[in-house]
Amino acid sequence: MAVIPETAPPPASGAPRWRRFATPWRSPADQPAWARPALLAIAAAAAVAYAWGMAGASVEPFYGAAARSMSESWHDFFTAAFDPAGTVTVDKLPGALWVQALSLRIFGFHIWALVLPQVVEGAATILVLYRAVRRLAGPAAGLAAAAVLAVTPVTVLLGRGNVSDSLLILLLVLAADATSAALVSGSLRHLLLAGVWVGLAFQAKMIQAWLALPALAAAYLLAAPAARLRTRCAHVALAGLVTAVISLSWMTAISLVPAQSRPYVDGSPNDSVYTQVFDYNGLGRLTGNWKTAAGPPSPILVAAVESGRLLNAETFGIKPGWHRLLTGPFAADGGWLLPAAVAGALGLLISRRRQGRRDPLRAAVVLWGGWWLVLAVFFSAGTYLNAYYVAALVPAVAALCGAGVAACGPRPWPARGRRTVAAAVLGCVGYGAYLMAGTASGPVVLTAVALVVAASAAAQVLLPGSGRGGRLTTVAFAGTAVLLLPVAASGSSVIRGLGPFDTPFESSRTAHNNQALAAAAPAITRAARRIALQTPPGSALFAADTSGLAANDILFSGGEVLPIGGYLGNVPAPTLATLKADISRGYVREFILPVSPPGRDPRVRWIESHCPRQPPPPNRPPVPYANFFCGFAPGPVSQPTQQPGPLVPEAAPSAAPG
Repeated sequence: MAVIPETAPPPASGAPRWRRFATPWRSPADQPAWARPALLAIAAAAAVAYAWGMAGASVEPFYGAAARSMSESWHDFFTAAFDPAGTVTVDKLPGALWVQALSLRIFGFHIWALVLPQVVEGAATILVLYRAVRRLAGPAAGLAAAAVLAVTPVTVLLGRGNVSDSLLILLLVLAADATSAALVSGSLRHLLLAGVWVGLAFQAKMIQAWLALPALAAAYLLAAPAARLRTRCAHVALAGLVTAVISLSWMTAISLVPAQSRPYVDGSPNDSVYTQVFDYNGLGRLTGNWKTAAGPPSPILVAAVESGRLLNAETFGIKPGWHRLLTGPFAADGGWLLPAAVAGALGLLISRRRQGRRDPLRAAVVLWGGWWLVLAVFFSAGTYLNAYYVAALVPAVAALCGAGVAACGPRPWPARGRRTVAAAVLGCVGYGAYLMAGTASGPVVLTAVALVVAASAAAQVLLPGSGRGGRLTTVAFAGTAVLLLPVAASGSSVIRGLGPFDTPFESSRTAHNNQALAAAAPAITRAARRIALQTPPGSALFAADTSGLAANDILFSGGEVLPIGGYLGNVPAPTLATLKADISRGYVREFILPVSPPGRDPRVRWIESHCPRQPPPPNRPPVPYANFFCGFAPGPVSQPTQQPGPLVPEAAPSAAPG
């Protein structure tokens, strides 16, 4: 492939603009006729996989409740309130929740309306990744990258839920696309646009968005058209300034709002969104002290962790280590094509080491390889990692696979190239067989078939090609071999109705645990509506220790459930004085509080000592929390009274948010 010219304006298309818009399936003039139809087919198939069964998807209730609260009030929308009354915020920046809240505001509350933004974001990411890779490595490489991204299981699982990583990944791929455009055209405007995309990605997932900056900067410093390194450094610094301004804009704006006019900032001991972002969600994730950043967490969360009643129970206990992403559930989520990506990156760096500074394929390796390396180091070293986090690695793996395809070229492959491709095929399928062996329900027959296909494909690759048709057949056979296992894992995940917290071929017990909330949604909805009918207008349905216990009822009723202490139950909102005032004026009468083990929070202890505990419903299994009724003037408990209590959720707190 030739070195990027100093300027490369897109070729003009002979067709009128209206005709190009009327026939979006036709490839532009600078791309082969097969490129656009194949890309749209890949994106459409991926969108179907993301959307399949989304009306009954197993959503994360904490984020879902926040999105519903934000959808029903512009004040809650701007301030990122978790509950409708705006007592406490969600414990993350609200970028992705804004998109979900707008979807709910447009379509009304439906589970599918909560999942729809992630379906659209996932499909859009495939389209943007194709363009980003094509800019530097050509349409065949872009199509290969799109296919790898579409079939990787964690990408499919991510699109089937309501977590924020879908938007994060889309925005970061847009930033990589803008950076690639800057490398081709030399336009500073494109580099500044990349800074805008990273800044917006920060609104979705905070510091994780900044982890892509070293790779973007390194690629620009290496291969940008500007001849002087000083000029390139100035451009990168200016783009970094744009990123910082966009990233910190909402944080600064919300910090200027008086504390009494906004919710308390969850995850911080001092009501500071900067503490929430850079301590609780930043350094605390590396050191492990995020759980205690604002004080000791509620015993009910500790009990849920110890008993494994979490959405992320499959991966919660995996310790940091260099092999964390190479074995077990994290590898089964996103590692299937990693050997091909490594082979492609190393092969390109070696074969093109004598090319000029602006060699496009080497720039692609620096960009996407740097993306993968920085994220992999942080994911391996951090103390806390959800399964869906590794989805952020997949665009880089896919792009490196695409670059490897571009390096093969349309001409006959030399013997060394054939050996490299054969090794990559055997390495991918062999590694895939190892991953399948580590799953709970991976079919052995499928693994055997994949190994046979891989051996046949490798043998065909090693034979000298016979014409263009023979080379295309060889490439198609090799591609089928390496994609067979990840396609099967993704298909199995869709058929079983799995979501972002799941892993391919996980045990039936884990899958059942993660889907219990979706199965119980109709019952929770009916119970929440019944409670709302029994609650005086303008009052909270009830109060609960932690936002986790309040989430299900807010999600399925839209009514106020007063969360005590935020997500972990350790922030000072609402205060004890506020709770006493709310009880005395009848705003809140019932409470769900931990009793086994008992809560140590002074607010919880006061309620337990001043409000009667309600007897549990008959024939219900023991749960670590109980109802307390406070429908009287405050005073010491004398005689327990029986009052109709609110629904005590059968599901434990969903997961420590990610």
